[in-house]
Amino acid sequence: MTHENMIVRSLMVLSLFFLFGSSTVLAQNVHIIPKPKEVINGNGFFTVNQQTKIVSSADSNASAHVLKTYIERRLDYEIDINETSKSKTETIEFVLDQKLDKEAYKLMVSKNGIQIIASTNTGWFYGIQSLIQLFPSDSSDKISDVKIPSVTINDAPRFSWRAFMLDEARYFKGMEQVKALLDEMALLKMNVFHWHLTDDQGWRIEIKKYPRLTEIGSKRKSTQVGPLKWDSPINSAEPHEGFYTQEQITEIVEYAKERHITIVPEIEMPGHSVAAIASYNWLGTVKNEVEVPITFGVSADLYDVSDPKVFKFLTDVLDEVMELFPSEVIHIGGDEVKYDHWKASKAINSYMKENKIDSYAGLQVHFTNKISQYIQSKGRRMMGWNEIMGSNLHHYQDDTASNSSQQLAKETVVHFWTGDLKLATQAASNGYDIVNSISSHTYLDYGYNNIPLSKAYVFDPVPKNLDPKYQAKIIGLGCQMWGEWIPTIGHMQFQVFPRIAAYAEVGWTEKRIKNFEEFKESLKKLQIHWKEKGIYYAPDSVVEKTAE
Repeated sequence: MTHENMIVRSLMVLSLFFLFGSSTVLAQNVHIIPKPKEVINGNGFFTVNQQTKIVSSADSNASAHVLKTYIERRLDYEIDINETSKSKTETIEFVLDQKLDKEAYKLMVSKNGIQIIASTNTGWFYGIQSLIQLFPSDSSDKISDVKIPSVTINDAPRFSWRAFMLDEARYFKGMEQVKALLDEMALLKMNVFHWHLTDDQGWRIEIKKYPRLTEIGSKRKSTQVGPLKWDSPINSAEPHEGFYTQEQITEIVEYAKERHITIVPEIEMPGHSVAAIASYNWLGTVKNEVEVPITFGVSADLYDVSDPKVFKFLTDVLDEVMELFPSEVIHIGGDEVKYDHWKASKAINSYMKENKIDSYAGLQVHFTNKISQYIQSKGRRMMGWNEIMGSNLHHYQDDTASNSSQQLAKETVVHFWTGDLKLATQAASNGYDIVNSISSHTYLDYGYNNIPLSKAYVFDPVPKNLDPKYQAKIIGLGCQMWGEWIPTIGHMQFQVFPRIAAYAEVGWTEKRIKNFEEFKESLKKLQIHWKEKGIYYAPDSVVEKTAE
C-alpha cells in the first residue's frame, strides 16, 4: 500500500468515526454474553431514532413493552407500539414462529429494520437481551439515536436449567439487592434464581402459621467473623436479623417472572434446621431449648423425623411456601446431616425398627421420600443436594443407605455438589435428572485463587465419562453464592461479578463454539454496564489468579 493510499484509508476510518459517533457498534465488534449459537454479520446499520416504531401483536405485547421501556430509558423520546405498520422500514417488529423452541429466538438486524422472531415471550425476551447488548455502553446521558450493526443471530440454550443461588440465611441482603441480581441474571439469560432462605443461622421467610420462625429464628445475637473462618474464635458482638414478609416475596416472585426467571425456594430439612428448632424446641431430636447459632459449620441437632407433629409442621411450611412460589421444583436441601442425635434417640430408633429401616442414611432417604410424595401430591417436584441419595459423603457419616431397602424417589431432581463425579454419572444412568453444581467449580464464595474466571468458564456440567445416552439427564448447572463469610453487599458483588457471566455462558452456549479469549473481550462491555449500575466487580488483575 502506498503512502498516499494509507492516508486516504485513515481519513475514511476517521470520517466514519465522526459520522457514526460513540453510539455506533461496529459489526466486527459484536460481543454478546452468553455467546449466541450462530452470528452472521451483515452490512450497514439500522438507526433507532424518533421515527422508529415497534410492531407487535397481542402475543408479543409484554415483550414489546420491555423493549419500549429500555429504549425510552436510553434515548431522549418516547417510542410507539403499533399492531401494524404501513412500512417495514424504520420498525422493530416482533414476529411469531411456532417452529422455534420455547427459549429460542432469531434476531435479524438490517439497514431497513429489526425483527425479533420467537414462539414465546421467553424467546422474544432473550432476543431483546441480545439486542440490548448491541446498543452502546450504558450512560446516564440520553442520546438522540443509536446505530445497530446489521447482523443475523440464531440462538437457543444448551441447558434448560441455568441457575444462580443466593444464600440469605447467613446474611440477609434485602429486596433491593435481590432485584438487582435478577436484573443481571435476565441480561445474561439465566432462568433460575435458587433462593436459600433457611439454615441454622437464620430463617428468612414469613410463615403465618408459625410466627416464631421469624420472631426468633430470623435473629441472632452475634456472628462468627475473622480470617480463620471456620476455626475463628472471634465474634462480631453485633446482632444480625432480617426476613421477607409474604407480601415482599410475592413482589419479588412477580419481578422475577417479568424477567422470565423462576424462583426455586430452598427450605432445609432434616438438617441445617437449628433456627427453626430455636423457635420451636419440640421440632428437634433432643427437644432442648437452644438459640440461633452464632457460629458457622454443621450443627448437631436436626428435625425429629419420627414425630408426626414435626412432619405436620414441615408440610404446613411447605404449603405456605408453595402458595408463594409457583415453581414446579421445591428444594428441600438435605445436605450435611449429622446422625449423632438420631443415633442417641430412643424415639428415632424405635421408629426405624417399626419401619424396617436399616441405617440412619436410610432413615434420611425414607424421610425425604415422604416429603417428596407430599410435594408431588401438590403437583410439584422435589429437589435436594446429592446427600439425599443416601451416600456416605462426609467424615461424620459412617453408614450408607441400603439400596435394597431405601431408594430415592425417581421424580427427584438431584443437585450434585460434592463427592466423586462417578456418583453423578451413576444417578443420571439410574434415571435421575441432575443439576451439576460441583463445589470445586461453581462456588462463588471460593476465592479467585481457587476458582479463577478461566476455571469457571471451562466448567462442563456433563461429566466426561457419562454415556451419551444419559447426557440429557444433566439438565443444567447452578453457581452458588454461599454467605457465611460474605457479610456485605460489596463483598458479595466482588465474588459474583464477573464469574456469573462465565456461568451464564456455560449454561447457554454450545461447548464447541465457546472461546475464552472472545469471552474476555465481550466482558469489557459488561464491565462498563456494571460500573454504570454501581456493581462492584472484581478487576482483571484479580480474576485470573492461578488456581490452587
